[in-house]
Amino acid sequence: MTEQYITVGEIVNTQGVHGEVRVIPATDFPERFFKMKKILVLQKGQRQEYAIEKAWEHKKFVILKFAEIPDMTSAEKLKGGLLQITPEELTPLPKGSYYQFQIIGLKVIDENGLVLGTVSNILRTGANDVYEVKRPEGKDLLIPALKSIIKKIDLPSGKMEVELPEGLL
Repeated sequence: MTEQYITVGEIVNTQGVHGEVRVIPATDFPERFFKMKKILVLQKGQRQEYAIEKAWEHKKFVILKFAEIPDMTSAEKLKGGLLQITPEELTPLPKGSYYQFQIIGLKVIDENGLVLGTVSNILRTGANDVYEVKRPEGKDLLIPALKSIIKKIDLPSGKMEVELPEGLL
């Protein structure tokens, strides 16, 4: 089995002249960067581990200083790099909550066992998330992520059981 990595941020630019990088967090837990000692950076299909010397917030960014990056020229080379962690480093979620990467790809089945499609995307609407389900044929299905509709999420079997209200299909 290939090891799975989760992207928690993207290096979008340099910051200052001492090799710091500007990161847009892609996590609900940006405070993770202030506790971490090291992180993986994925660039051009290659992952390299970097030691985090310092981390702080600046506007909507997190600024990281890596021990291995002494100056702005070295930092420039990291632009576009994705910051990644392993599943063991994930922040535990409350029971019944899931990470987006765990939901995308689940097979969606209705209460009669009929396969409706596969979750292809999650739309954040503010009130509640909406699962976009790619169907074998026909238009994509939009399913609100509500307890009244999502009856069971079974990660080991890769399935989500739903009970759709009248007219949603």
